[in-house]
Amino acid sequence: MRRIAKFEKVSQEQFVKDFLDAFPEQDEAEAVRVYGAIRLPERATAGSAGYDYFSPVDFTLQPGETIKIPTGIRARMEEGWVLCNFPRSGQGFRFRLQLNNTVGIIDSDYYFSDNEGHILAKLTNDSNEGKVLSVKAGGGFLQGIFFPYGITEDDCSEGVRNGGFGSTG
Repeated sequence: MRRIAKFEKVSQEQFVKDFLDAFPEQDEAEAVRVYGAIRLPERATAGSAGYDYFSPVDFTLQPGETIKIPTGIRARMEEGWVLCNFPRSGQGFRFRLQLNNTVGIIDSDYYFSDNEGHILAKLTNDSNEGKVLSVKAGGGFLQGIFFPYGITEDDCSEGVRNGGFGSTG
């Protein structure tokens, strides 16, 4: 296997800002505590394609409920690669857990964004069977897979990213 990327934590300052935006009822001391416990994504087995992300907080989603999770994670990767994030397979299958943007696309230049390339996940429990999803802090809730990609022969893109969602136009 070729090694093309590295997961890192965003700065504590960036995490606290994004955590308090997602959970305004919390305080800075709680955000700092949560930041200290963040685990970098890992593969469960040598044959796993997906890197499991671990929730920084306990959360419960009733059917139809949505939550925004600041992961505290960023990914540095070689140019020509993309990180695609998906719900964990079992949670998608059992609870219809959905990412609100269906697939989270993390481009290689997102790492250099104003928000340090902080990966956020907005999830919805889309269960039509009344199933409630509960995830404990440290439990898996998302998986990321790195893919190579190509560009067209006549591509001449020269733009520079400076932000996250919608920042490229």
